[in-house]
Amino acid sequence: MKALVLKNIPIEGPGTIEDYLRQQAVPFDIVELMEGEEPNSSQDYSHLIMMGGPMAVYEMHMHPHLVKGASLIEDFIKKGKSVLGVCLGAQMIAHVLGARVYSGGQKEVGWYEADITPEGMMDEVFRTLSVEGRPKAEVFQWHGDTFDLPDGAVRLASSPVYANQAFRWGKGVYALQFHIEVTPPIITQWFAGEQDFFETQKLFKKTLDVYPEYSKRAMGFYGSFFFRP
Repeated sequence: MKALVLKNIPIEGPGTIEDYLRQQAVPFDIVELMEGEEPNSSQDYSHLIMMGGPMAVYEMHMHPHLVKGASLIEDFIKKGKSVLGVCLGAQMIAHVLGARVYSGGQKEVGWYEADITPEGMMDEVFRTLSVEGRPKAEVFQWHGDTFDLPDGAVRLASSPVYANQAFRWGKGVYALQFHIEVTPPIITQWFAGEQDFFETQKLFKKTLDVYPEYSKRAMGFYGSFFFRP
């Protein structure tokens, strides 16, 4: 087993994903696509993780590294390998699978509850994100784009604002609109320049309150994703 982590921008990820891989002694490489880096060969890897970024899938002509990233996603999927997409990464998976990605007209920013579908609760990987066994997942969001569900995909989670919060395609391709990888330092870095001091402080406090239990659920997800039975 060896994982390939693709980053679309230096400040996004891999956070707790890297923490998990190090804890479990799973070998991995991190590639900065925006900096022009490329993996030597997809043949070297069993798992692909595509991180997020502020770019839009429908602006690929302005961001050539997204084209390269989409090509790698397609390669891994065609070879039947496991793929995890986070936020922009999820949107790129949807695009590769032929679904439309577009502006949702409304942003989700902060900690939100997502509704886990019955299919999500039956999914051995995704149900690890359930809060106390209920069909709810408390997750961190920062996005304004969304996507249609690809043909053949199974919806795993939704929210009142965006119906497609997560899906699985095939046995090992998972797309998460939310940022499963966040840590308190990552969120602090992302919001360091925000002007609304009181709202930002509320967000930081919320993060510290929920993070201990949230991180356990995230680690459970990684364990199931990387070591699927």
